Amino acid sequence: MATLNMSWGILICGILLNITLCASFPNKLDDFDTAIDTLDYDQIEDEYDDGNSTNCEDCIPEFCPESMGCRAGFVLDICGCCKECGNLEGQSCDLGDSNVFYGLCGEDLFCHVDDLNLGEGEVAEPLCACKTQDALCGSDGQTYMNICQFKEASFSNKNLKEKSKGPCKTVPIIKVPPQNLVNQTGSTMVFLCEVFAFPMALIEWRKEGEDVILPGDDPHVSVQSRGGPMKFELSSWLQIEGASPRDSGTYRCIARNGLGSVSATAVLGVLGPEDMSAYVRDSMAEMTDMMDYSPSRNYEEDYY
Repeated sequence: MATLNMSWGILICGILLNITLCASFPNKLDDFDTAIDTLDYDQIEDEYDDGNSTNCEDCIPEFCPESMGCRAGFVLDICGCCKECGNLEGQSCDLGDSNVFYGLCGEDLFCHVDDLNLGEGEVAEPLCACKTQDALCGSDGQTYMNICQFKEASFSNKNLKEKSKGPCKTVPIIKVPPQNLVNQTGSTMVFLCEVFAFPMALIEWRKEGEDVILPGDDPHVSVQSRGGPMKFELSSWLQIEGASPRDSGTYRCIARNGLGSVSATAVLGVLGPEDMSAYVRDSMAEMTDMMDYSPSRNYEEDYY
């Protein structure tokens, strides 16, 4: 009987002890929920942003690192204190006045988004563009399409000076000469010739051995010309439709203005089906030989 009373006493004491502990240590899940409810999310976001932003201290220009090789001049850094290199024409840039990610455009440049020639699904990227697009002539006889290109060149050539406004007067320069073409009978062949000149040039096409300015009266030959792709340039195309072996030969692009003329040639080959197949086969074999060729090398040597 005494043993039974003792067991009940121990059980009652355990229950009382458990109740006391529960009162002293409340449920942790309840405390966690209460803590979540009292969080200041705005404050946490502000503290996070502050911790991840650039820490700009008092500006002391004497402590700024020296920027070298700045072809587009200087801009202020993200803190608006130290000078650093501005971005060149055509480089990515930050819109506005804040130097945050890409950087700011240099002297005589501005950050511009050109979305006129975007393809489907493409996103316009802000790029540095020159504020003015007036060409000028340098003392080196080169034409610079804007003041930004001129300043960039003068950084490397300290003796470069501005000779005159507008492009340098020059004999035509063939920027893109016509290329040799080979194709099968009945195909359409097109030659391209791009010319720069000031004053503007005129372009004509001739076939060597024939004293005729193309297209002449041949209905399957046509010539088209237009300005561009750059300022003071002219592009011209010679097109031959339904080409035959008699169209084979050397064609010449001739550009001239009041200061002189210049020309470039290309060869046209028009082959029958059998000759064309042999030509393609030989060309593929030649390309394969070039790809398979590699200089002898001792692979047991170490290269670092």
